[in-house]
Amino acid sequence: MLRPAMTEHNGLSGIPPACFKDFKLHTVDRNKGGSVVGMRTDRLVAILLLLQRREQVTAAEVARELEVSERTARRDLDALAMAGVPVYSLQGRSGGWRLVGGARTDLSGLTASEARALFLAASPASAAPPAVKAALRKLVHALPEPFRAQAEAAASSLVTDPQRWGSSRIEHRPPRFLDELQDAVIRGVQVRLGYIDREGTETERTVHPLGIVAKGPSWYLVSNTEAGRRTFRIDRVWSADPTDDPVHRPEDFDLAESWHEIADEVDRKRTPLEIQAVCTPHGIGLLRMALGGRLEVGGSTTDGRIEVVIRGHNEYVLAGELAGLVEWLEVTGPPGVRDRLASIGNALVERYS
Repeated sequence: MLRPAMTEHNGLSGIPPACFKDFKLHTVDRNKGGSVVGMRTDRLVAILLLLQRREQVTAAEVARELEVSERTARRDLDALAMAGVPVYSLQGRSGGWRLVGGARTDLSGLTASEARALFLAASPASAAPPAVKAALRKLVHALPEPFRAQAEAAASSLVTDPQRWGSSRIEHRPPRFLDELQDAVIRGVQVRLGYIDREGTETERTVHPLGIVAKGPSWYLVSNTEAGRRTFRIDRVWSADPTDDPVHRPEDFDLAESWHEIADEVDRKRTPLEIQAVCTPHGIGLLRMALGGRLEVGGSTTDGRIEVVIRGHNEYVLAGELAGLVEWLEVTGPPGVRDRLASIGNALVERYS
């Protein structure tokens, strides 16, 4: 028996769209309590591709392919139908799930540059996670033929080497609970989080995940807690148990803006000491290379030199950094850094005279 999958929005049933160009993803209000069906976008895309490749699948096949339980697979298939995807189910021994009329995703609207960008994102040089690259590689097979040759050439035209010269090659793996926490952010549910801080103290608390940030090799979870906004390094998480309770997300929250504020605060805490100095004009470039964002350039002095402010961790470390720049730089304060530089100079004269 052929059973069309019905769509729901705010409790109303409807006929599924005839093809993907009519498809729009809706939230699904399953009951008067307002619960919303949540499923991960990567699984939704994977199931769509699976349906297109095999024409008909069972819940058991989806479960094996996506490495989830059969119950989860059925729930995801139902969620696809209720979100408006043109999916039908066939009952009986030879039953399964199919797309209406063998519908396929239409990528013909892509421009040539967009197609090349898609291949670049799926290339080995991309910084995207392996699962994302695998999904993109499947999507590019549906590209229009005229774009495919240039797009495939684009994939092999770029190599990214994230290692600095002279640094050791360390492979950084994603932290253990990254997927679980990302899923909680997407679904908007609270998490019971076990965490070990930098002093080694273990704590457990309920957090409201707002977003995840990758900074260099490290991953961070930005959350609301009873104590306010907090950031957790995900490689220090020792347990993450999602709940069914919804996240309380501020209406004006913006992850990028919030992270910018967090990063600025961390930088200030890591480099609490500020020194004042003057530098010759041709030495400014060297200071920028050596100090990066810890250098603030001001105006010119009467003798043509340039005022600068430099941040550092403490007087001892900062004086050691600046000792090799005395040809261009004169520290004017605080006195403790000047004294430390003089001590370094005396030690160098005594050692090498």
